[in-house]
Amino acid sequence: MTADAPLGDRLDDDDYPAYTMGRAAEMLGTTPGFLRAIGEARLITPLRSEGGHRRYSRYQLRVAARARELVDQGTPVEAACRIVILEDQLEEAQRINAEFRRAAEAAGRPDEGAGAGAGSRAGSP
Repeated sequence: MTADAPLGDRLDDDDYPAYTMGRAAEMLGTTPGFLRAIGEARLITPLRSEGGHRRYSRYQLRVAARARELVDQGTPVEAACRIVILEDQLEEAQRINAEFRRAAEAAGRPDEGAGAGAGSRAGSP
């Protein structure tokens, strides 16, 4: 999204870095230190303003909120970040799998992929 795009379009963009660290921490009910910690754990990488300040998107805030839920339940920050990353990878793999199944059905092969599930290998019968 470019700076030339209307403000409304940018604010509707889930990836637009609209929130400062202070505002993001306030929205999450946490501290800027928590946001720095999940950044150091590579869960999220905030964009930087021209002045070098961290800026967060709505998507990043949702990810941070999930990590905070886990931390609030007693999970160490590093482990919470790894869990959130794995959850995101699983969701993406399931989305891709569903696309392949739809494509197979559209091609007239409804049985292809019917037995595929967790733990199956790509290319296995």
